[in-house]
Amino acid sequence: MRSVGVDPQAALLRLPLTLRHADGRGLRLPGGPAALAFARAVAGARGWSMGDRLALLGTAAGWWAHRFRCDPALTVDALCRRLPARVRELLVDPLCVAALNTPAHEASAAVFLRVLHDALLGGRGAADLLLPRRPLSELLPAPATRWLGAAGATLRLGQRVQAIDRRDARWCVDGELFDALVLACTAGEAARLTATVAPAWSAAAAALRFEPIVTVYLQALGARLAEPMMALADGPEAPAQFAFDLGALGGQAGQFAFVVSGARRWVDAGIDRLERAVLAQARALLPAPTLLCSLAEKRATFRCTPGLRRPGAAIAPGLFAAGDYVAGPYPATIEGAVRAGEAAVLALAGAGVRR
Repeated sequence: MRSVGVDPQAALLRLPLTLRHADGRGLRLPGGPAALAFARAVAGARGWSMGDRLALLGTAAGWWAHRFRCDPALTVDALCRRLPARVRELLVDPLCVAALNTPAHEASAAVFLRVLHDALLGGRGAADLLLPRRPLSELLPAPATRWLGAAGATLRLGQRVQAIDRRDARWCVDGELFDALVLACTAGEAARLTATVAPAWSAAAAALRFEPIVTVYLQALGARLAEPMMALADGPEAPAQFAFDLGALGGQAGQFAFVVSGARRWVDAGIDRLERAVLAQARALLPAPTLLCSLAEKRATFRCTPGLRRPGAAIAPGLFAAGDYVAGPYPATIEGAVRAGEAAVLALAGAGVRR
């Protein structure tokens, strides 16, 4: 972000990791090294019994002892089966669906542990919440576009690539020749473009399955949430896991975003039903909320399940992929996508391609 002229301190609200519910249950990490802060947060968690606290600390110590590694076939549910139901409900389930966008009974325990490892052992601030004060496009994509233009790059926006093929040791894109290519697009588009030039890679990309995210925007004039982001107890008729106070994040006061991750079941049931359920859920937090609109991303992220085989970054000589779905340690996140992009640039440099 800094490289393309964005000040993270201005663009993002940085807060300690907080998973608090409206009734006060949950935890907040204090300042300091994340691992120590986590232990202090668990010790002071509200609404938990001493048995809940000791069980979580003991389980976390076991993860630490095993270097946050586990059987790749395990789900998050299986990994946490010995934890009390209250700990799973208030901590494990919301963390899992927020990070992996996959319900705990389907989600990869190995990837979940990698996320926890980097959050708790990644140094000061690694577990912080970074909440956007601006539209997501203004955090990186739009500034990067402006930066590229200022650096002399040729940008062709709104122009879909129809086909790529190999010609005389170079790559042809809709009739134009290039020394190398990076496919920084969705897995589906990458699979389409590589179907003839790299059939095995294309099949691996096409085999990924996806999980929706739905954001329901509500209005409640004069209302505020206790925190800019609050955890919600989801359930059979309570779909949203998190609520955001947009007024506290530089947006319109009295407007709120309720986010439903791992939303496949609700999307299948119909957006109208989902909206009614979120409105009912919101009435516990807001006075007389009304619906503004909903945004459903039906292929928001790949479904991060145990043993998932993701396509690699190298497709063919001089042809690379960059995206959150490319094989790597992280689930489908901006962090994963950025790392894939950096890896593609290094691969190009290693192949002697000038930046």
